[in-house]
Amino acid sequence: MPLDLAARIRDVPDFPKPGVVFKDLMPLVADPAAFRETIELLAEWARPRRPELILGAEARGFIFGGALAYELGAGFVAARKPGKLPRDIVQATYDLEYGTDTLEVQSDAIGPGSRVIVLDDVLATGGTARAKADLVEKLGGVVVGVGFVVELAFLHGRDRLAGYEVHSLLSF
Repeated sequence: MPLDLAARIRDVPDFPKPGVVFKDLMPLVADPAAFRETIELLAEWARPRRPELILGAEARGFIFGGALAYELGAGFVAARKPGKLPRDIVQATYDLEYGTDTLEVQSDAIGPGSRVIVLDDVLATGGTARAKADLVEKLGGVVVGVGFVVELAFLHGRDRLAGYEVHSLLSF
């Protein structure tokens, strides 16, 4: 019988600012059976897309992305905040509710034609996921899917990801 993954996600009211209800996935990650099932379900969706690489952004994207890459026998590419990666990088800047942010990947991390799944823990407004897809495409890779553990559907993040196949395990 499948586990109730949603029951392992904790709501944290008024974080990071008043009026926001933060979805804390760390209890799910800390539960070995729930974490395993989450990765298995993501792999079930990802496997037919035949990804060569999984791209995840710090920090929770590293947790889920690394585990998914391992499960699929794929490589993992880290999207980082500026100044964290050595050597040549490419970057994408995206809008947030309160300003902008930037993600970077090493310029040799994704080869032309590489099949890449962009993965993250939560789809909110879609800005971070879109920036990651842009990074893949700047390097000549092909985004074969964009996956999430949780989607906050009321924020309409899928709209920013039009043209990509988007999948989420849970929707709130």
